[in-house]
Amino acid sequence: MEIDIVGRNLGITDRFREYATEKAQKIASLADKALALEIKVSRHNEKPTGSSGEDRVELTLIGPGPLVRAESSGADKYSAFDLAFGRLLERLRRAKDKKKVHRGNHRPTSLAEASSDAFSVVDITPADAAVIEQVRTGSIPVVQSDAVAEDDEEYCPVVIRSKVFTADWLTVDDAVDRMELVGHDFYLFMDSESGRPSVVYRRKGWDYGVIGLDDTAEPAAARA
Repeated sequence: MEIDIVGRNLGITDRFREYATEKAQKIASLADKALALEIKVSRHNEKPTGSSGEDRVELTLIGPGPLVRAESSGADKYSAFDLAFGRLLERLRRAKDKKKVHRGNHRPTSLAEASSDAFSVVDITPADAAVIEQVRTGSIPVVQSDAVAEDDEEYCPVVIRSKVFTADWLTVDDAVDRMELVGHDFYLFMDSESGRPSVVYRRKGWDYGVIGLDDTAEPAAARA
């Protein structure tokens, strides 16, 4: 496995290269087909006096399957690396040892079904109707945070961040695997079995859920 180490705002010493390379040998037992491990080390928040700030390590494992990522910050690059590397190993272990429990045919829960039971099936609490009405009428402002510079941002209780990703056509099991490998609590995808836009999410332990959208439903304006 190739190991590529890049530093930003700080130097990469031979000692750190040897340390990271030795640690990386543990990956072979969990991902024997891994092709490369990218290690990016950066230093942030340098103080005017010249004293060092916080170090951050980002790890990306590249192989024949989906990418596996982990990152962490610490007082120095060694502690940051250890934290990030521990997370990377945990994600590899979860992906390798995950017990797949097949229940029924993995039929996704529709939005109508989930909302009819107060969303109890997805372990979330709907916003209070009064708050929703305040957002709708503008009593509570909504800010598109990406469009406002951080220094100029005013306090706002509702922040909406928007991102667009390329749709992946996956089975539910594959989507769960992808979610575990990137370390997220949910994963959006196109269900290759049902053809629906869907999301898998983590509940407790090895328990997962999946929600699918019925894209055949007509908009409210069209029904009026």
